[in-house]
Amino acid sequence: MGLFDDDFYSTKISRQSKNTSEDPSERKTKWRTSRRKKSLSTFQISAISSVCSALIAVMLFSFLTGHPATSSPMTLINGSHQLSTSDGDPYERIISAAQKVRPAVVSVLTHKETILPEEEGLEGEGLEEESAVPPEQEGDFELPEGFDFGEDFDFGNDFGGSQEDALGSGVIFKKLEGKAFVITNNHVVEGADSLEVVLVGGEKRKATLVGTDNVSDIAVLSIDSKGIGEVAEFGDSSKLRLGETVIAIGNPLGLGDTLTSGIVSYTNRIIPVSLNQDGIYDWEQEVIQTDAAINEGNSGGALVDLNGKVIGINTMKIADTGVEGLGFAIPVNEITEVVTELMLKGHIARPYLGVYTVDLSNPYAPLSKKEKENLKLPKTVTEGVVVLDALGPALDAGMQLNDVIIKLDGKPITTTLELRKHLYRNTKVGSDLNVAFYRDGKLQSLKVKLEEKPGE
Repeated sequence: MGLFDDDFYSTKISRQSKNTSEDPSERKTKWRTSRRKKSLSTFQISAISSVCSALIAVMLFSFLTGHPATSSPMTLINGSHQLSTSDGDPYERIISAAQKVRPAVVSVLTHKETILPEEEGLEGEGLEEESAVPPEQEGDFELPEGFDFGEDFDFGNDFGGSQEDALGSGVIFKKLEGKAFVITNNHVVEGADSLEVVLVGGEKRKATLVGTDNVSDIAVLSIDSKGIGEVAEFGDSSKLRLGETVIAIGNPLGLGDTLTSGIVSYTNRIIPVSLNQDGIYDWEQEVIQTDAAINEGNSGGALVDLNGKVIGINTMKIADTGVEGLGFAIPVNEITEVVTELMLKGHIARPYLGVYTVDLSNPYAPLSKKEKENLKLPKTVTEGVVVLDALGPALDAGMQLNDVIIKLDGKPITTTLELRKHLYRNTKVGSDLNVAFYRDGKLQSLKVKLEEKPGE
């Protein structure tokens, strides 16, 4: 029998029926036997359909979620990243990564002492003055009943306290000889008189500044390592991919142990910065752009991949009306050597030329027509850096005011940024630097022996 109760009906005569010499009963038997061999029963077809549907559903689930539908943990190799997956919640990897790294992320408290006006000059001999109030009358001073200072009375900026506190975040990345080392941003601890670190459990510990670097915006602190377990593990930021899920952990607005998630919006964004905070961009910072929420207090915290490895140190965001989801982190590959040198020396030894300069073609602070005429440059020279002052190595080598530097070691230099990048990336302390420049309209050159940049 076929798929239906009745055999297929046709008005056409079967060719087999044309053979009249064949016995009808034999013909019917042969025909039904042939149909049984070629067809499947309703139960068999239903079973096959069910199995196929189940397989297709499993394949679609794995394709859409990226999770193999198996009961045992598996490892997927995506490019160079090993991503551990498990059955169930598709966000389980975020939860696992956060659990792994969050104990190593801390809050950083900075304290700045302010000197009250009456406290200035109190130390030393002969500064004591006789009190206008006799000793026997000293005590709590009470104002007359109903006394009012008035709306215009100014208590002063220092009334009510003499300490300014600021918040940031940090990451414990190493334990050594009874100390735990914390990485954070330079701008978090800059100018602080004392430092504290708050662990994930809420315990406060005094912190010591090991070293700091303004150029990379990195600082290293140390605390007592007693009771501190695992430290954060650094990943490889060079292998990040656009769209990869990342987690930001830190202390935004004092809300410690806060976790947000997003994606990598761009792997190596270049952001101009002003090291001197004078509004003139004199350095470039390579950063990871992410839409994970980064707010005030997140600076110095961890940007983490789904393997629970730190791949960036959160450092800044663009805060403006109508702007959302523009946060930035310093890639860990860019700071590994900086952190090592800070732990060894407490500072970064960078080469120092000793010139203060302004760009010849700076569109934001252009030179006047008269200033350009005083330089006596050939008309073909339109780019370079003008020396405003020569100190240290540059002064010793003979550089002067209004010299226009156009090349360093044969490489064209058009801006102060390019000059600084060449010094920091292509030269070393103690090496000789070939400087080509114009003076009074004449092309000249000299060698400058670079020294270590003095502390700022």
